[in-house]
Amino acid sequence: MRAHRLEDFAAMLAMWQDEVIVRHITGRPSTSNETWSRLLRYIGHWHALGFGYWVIEDRETGLYLGEAGFADFHRDMDPPLGSAPEAGWAIVSASHGRGLATEVMQAAHVWMDAHNPHDHTLCILAPEHAASIRVAEKCGYARAYDTTFAGGLTSVMKRARPSA
Repeated sequence: MRAHRLEDFAAMLAMWQDEVIVRHITGRPSTSNETWSRLLRYIGHWHALGFGYWVIEDRETGLYLGEAGFADFHRDMDPPLGSAPEAGWAIVSASHGRGLATEVMQAAHVWMDAHNPHDHTLCILAPEHAASIRVAEKCGYARAYDTTFAGGLTSVMKRARPSA
């Protein structure tokens, strides 16, 4: 895992335009402008908040495999998520089914547990997205409640930071 760089834009755009990726996240492919804003937002999170998303790349080839990490998106949700970091991940569809999301998010949580001043993290998922729910559960998340976000049903999951 490494920090995002401007040269990641083309690979990010390809991933965020893949129907398989966006089906349970945004419901539609992202535009170039939306992906560029996402890239800048990821870079900015680290500077402003001290946490953010990492690029997942193949250790041998350097190929872009996705992104994962934590954010504070200030989502317009009821009830509000508050300021606890929100976990998220997206893996290129060619790498689905290999356990990569679980491996990366477990490593990301080890880092966050050491650096997060909050007593918990959250993630939001489409309730029908069984694969991502399994990843979240393997990372210690449990469903807290369901709500509506961006016009669709959304499950909010919560994970308590382990005691030291």
